[in-house]
Amino acid sequence: MAEKGNISINTENIFPIIKKFLYSDHEIFLRELVSNAVDATQKLKKLAIFGEFDGEMGETKIKVSINKEAKTITISDSGIGMTEEEVKKYINQIAFSGAKEFLEKYKDKAEGNEVIGQFGLGFYSAFMVADQVELVTKSFKDEPAVRWICDGSTSYEITAAERETRGTDVILHVNEDSLEFLENHKIGGILNKYAKFLPVEIEFEEKVINNPNPIWTKSPADLTDADYLAFYSELYPMSEAPLFWIHLNVDYPFNLTGVLYFPKMKNDFQLHREKIQLYSRQVFITDEVKDVVPEYLMMLHGVIDSPDIPLNVSRSYLQADGNVKKINGYISKKVADKLIDLFKEDRPSYEQKWESIGTFVKYGLISDEKFFDRAKEIILLKNIENKLFTTEEYRAQIETLQVDKDKKLVHLYTTDAQKQDAFVQSAKRRGYDILLLNEVLDSHFINTLEMKLENTTFKRVDADGIEKLIEKDLKLESVLSEADSASVKAIFEGVIANSSHSISIEAMPADEMPVSVTFTEFMRRFQEMNKISGQNMMFGEMPVSYQIVVNGNSPIINNLLKQTDTEVQKATAKQLFDLALLSQGLLSGSELTAFIQQSISKI
Repeated sequence: MAEKGNISINTENIFPIIKKFLYSDHEIFLRELVSNAVDATQKLKKLAIFGEFDGEMGETKIKVSINKEAKTITISDSGIGMTEEEVKKYINQIAFSGAKEFLEKYKDKAEGNEVIGQFGLGFYSAFMVADQVELVTKSFKDEPAVRWICDGSTSYEITAAERETRGTDVILHVNEDSLEFLENHKIGGILNKYAKFLPVEIEFEEKVINNPNPIWTKSPADLTDADYLAFYSELYPMSEAPLFWIHLNVDYPFNLTGVLYFPKMKNDFQLHREKIQLYSRQVFITDEVKDVVPEYLMMLHGVIDSPDIPLNVSRSYLQADGNVKKINGYISKKVADKLIDLFKEDRPSYEQKWESIGTFVKYGLISDEKFFDRAKEIILLKNIENKLFTTEEYRAQIETLQVDKDKKLVHLYTTDAQKQDAFVQSAKRRGYDILLLNEVLDSHFINTLEMKLENTTFKRVDADGIEKLIEKDLKLESVLSEADSASVKAIFEGVIANSSHSISIEAMPADEMPVSVTFTEFMRRFQEMNKISGQNMMFGEMPVSYQIVVNGNSPIINNLLKQTDTEVQKATAKQLFDLALLSQGLLSGSELTAFIQQSISKI
């Protein structure tokens, strides 16, 4: 005999709310229904452990199938099933969670977090794609099977059903707007995304499509390097093997497992972002993990699984919570500890990996003070001879040679040893060491080091003129008198049209370039950091102002001063200035064409 009734809710509009707002992405329906089937299976396994189920477990696969002719999708399990009373309790009362009630009932016996559901809303996501949902279920208690049918309104119908074995079939009669979900490739893609690591075997198209025992659920002691590398290939099939990895496993003050991999970094580290997958009890949630993982570690790859990360009711987004901060801090500490151990235990290996590791370390130093405090001893600086030093080792190397008038240690560096070769060679002739700092984060990185390290400054080899930077170079004497210096300055002011450029006559070694073009270290670094942060796009390029340094001790400048033909004098001064621009890659357009033509005419 059929029984009819009304679903217990407070408003007639609950279904439109579920369809349009609670689950914004329609494909979520399959994740929710398969997760429910997993819960039903896990509950049965728990009851067997507790001694409340002593029947044959049999096959526990969850099967997903499509019938295009009937326009149905069916999710079948062999789990705990439901009695008629349980259907009324758990299905007819929206937001009454059977999973939550089960956990509460067995909280003194249960260990782990095998049961997924918590809000009691997932079942109703089916109505996003179906205009009728049919449920056929038989309880493990061997009571009669039950059929429940609802058309998406607040009315339902319960009747007796034919089902020989325990478990539940959820049959979705797909609506006309959702026929795409009757395609095998569509359902296969959703299952691969959300169900890839569910803890119960999922069968689709007569194949098990998931790995129910991923490595993050196992003890590190039971795993080999080959296991970790195989899992990485499973996550990222076309990627190069990672450098190394960290296995996360903590149960207090929160539950967290996972494996994070350090990939080999390419030049554009933006390509590596959004590769960490967040799971809750092996159900994929999102790859937007910016609140869980520190910003500087977003370039890592891998998996994090935590039942303690707070999710909204659709289990699609994180919610603000104290646990998120704790997890964020824990991950940062674990990464720092791993890097420190690698540095101390095998420095040669650490140095070999520095090209990739350095990006993480620098980003961490810039963005996280706690990370800086933990990792400051494993910072490496590389010079143009490709030798690597810790900051303390490097300070010891330059402390007697590279000191400015304020007694700060001057870390000379180049961002491009080829383009800045003239300045590099000049510094090398003086016996100075030069660092190579040519990565996208280096402007911010050296700012951080200047703030954190005592008596430390960084200057690019072509900044301000080395003779202004190093204390011992201040002792060079000029061969020009004050009057001659003023005359030379006037000659160059006459041929350089831009009045924003400053011109100075400096005492430099006679064999140095007669004219150099430099930027102030502050201005160049400011521009570089603006480019990284996108500020130039917002506010436009800042006006470029050069510092033009004329070498008063150069024989060429002395000859220029003695030249009696003012036109020749001007042409020579202009060519020397153009050569200085050319050496910095700053001569372009019509000025470059004119320079080439003038040079050709003199051949």
